[in-house]
Amino acid sequence: VQLQASGGGLVQPGGSLRLSCTASEHMLNLVTVAWFRQAPGKEREGVSCIGSSDSSTMYLDSVKGRFTISRDNAKNTVYLQMNSLKPEDTAVYYCALGLFGTCSSWSAPYSEWGQGTQVTVSS
Repeated sequence: VQLQASGGGLVQPGGSLRLSCTASEHMLNLVTVAWFRQAPGKEREGVSCIGSSDSSTMYLDSVKGRFTISRDNAKNTVYLQMNSLKPEDTAVYYCALGLFGTCSSWSAPYSEWGQGTQVTVSS
């Protein structure tokens, strides 16, 4: 299966973007999907996750209350709605899928990764 992340772009501080993660096979409803990001010179970090078995969610502390992850099974898509964006949110955002039922740890063995989409927050 191949994942594709899209929806990135340039936005001013305080603005919003919605990222989308789609898969080449209709199966995102069966797996746990997470968003990660990597800024230049920094390590990759987990941003948000949605579990397959219970639709539980998990967020990086710095994005809680600003980002929302959701799943549209009919469209085979997982979204990351990002509001009140800050310059420190600038990074390449990746979606990944894991063959486990719930979000538990950012270091869980995510097996497939998308190619990434650039998010730049700047005035």
